Amino acid sequence: MRDQIGSAIVGAGAISPLHADSIAKLNGVHLKMMVDNDPGKAAEAAEKYHCEAAGDMQTLLDREDIQVVHLCTPHHLHAGMAIGLLRSGKHVLTEKPMAHHLHAAEALLREASRSPAQLGIAFQNRYNASSRKIREIIDAGTLGRLLGLKGIVTWDRGPAYYTSSPWRGRWATEGGGVLINQAIHTLDLLQWFGGEVASIHGSASTDALGDTIEVEDTAHAHIRFTNGARALFYATNAYVSNSPVELELVFEQGVLQQRNDCLHLIQHGCETLLCEPPITLDEQGLVTGKSYWGTSHQLLIEDFYDHVRSGTRFPIHAGEGIKTLRLIADLYASSQAQATEMSKRPT
Repeated sequence: MRDQIGSAIVGAGAISPLHADSIAKLNGVHLKMMVDNDPGKAAEAAEKYHCEAAGDMQTLLDREDIQVVHLCTPHHLHAGMAIGLLRSGKHVLTEKPMAHHLHAAEALLREASRSPAQLGIAFQNRYNASSRKIREIIDAGTLGRLLGLKGIVTWDRGPAYYTSSPWRGRWATEGGGVLINQAIHTLDLLQWFGGEVASIHGSASTDALGDTIEVEDTAHAHIRFTNGARALFYATNAYVSNSPVELELVFEQGVLQQRNDCLHLIQHGCETLLCEPPITLDEQGLVTGKSYWGTSHQLLIEDFYDHVRSGTRFPIHAGEGIKTLRLIADLYASSQAQATEMSKRPT
């Protein structure tokens, strides 16, 4: 890989500025193109980031000066676009999920396995200070065996969130609701910390937004891991605010709790602050990202380019990205099985 890397962003929606601003902070990386099927959006973003605008991804496929493409498009476009880009030799960093459906994810996994180009999935919360510290403690075994985990996501997504972007809230385009869009990060962390999943049982329901969406706004699950650990998970988009994600890990010799993005160790009746998130500011002195879902896009994107340069495999690859989609698919299946069973019971 040459020293100077050219990049493009496909999709000029709400998440794209985090990618563009992160690219701007990297040495030796130049954002060449913003692509969006809305010409006005593409032009506006291109003007802001001093690059070219295009209305079709095909424009960049033959561009030798563009080696990396960021996908910030609706869920149902991720897999097909990524497959086309990998076949053209482009490295791809896609927003989560890697696909809107497990079948599409499996097709992308096959393509990525035979492509010399990199495919990365934006599970940026793995780069949070608390997540890294938890992973370090698990790997070192300093608290003994992991016994149980808990993940809670209580956020607010009202009708306007869905009506402003019609692809959201639909099975065909979003692929699900709170599970695949918001809480997927917490599910990813639970399986990353817990290890290989043996089973997941739970339910998904539409408790508050049934007149707006056809997917779930609330879900809960009980997860068993092959190492004997168990996890409880709860997520909803029907709260009144966006609360920080809560995580708890119970070990033989202590408890780790993530509260307000800070990690605490509770041991022998005492509580110790292990780490807190760094404050990242933009050019105007404002905090970048959103504290309730993490501010680590910059770290993830920088690491992706480091792996592109070195030719080593990015750690959050297709094989990692598909694990959480399998969890979600199994949870939907469990929910449907429970509903079917309940319908058979006499009233």
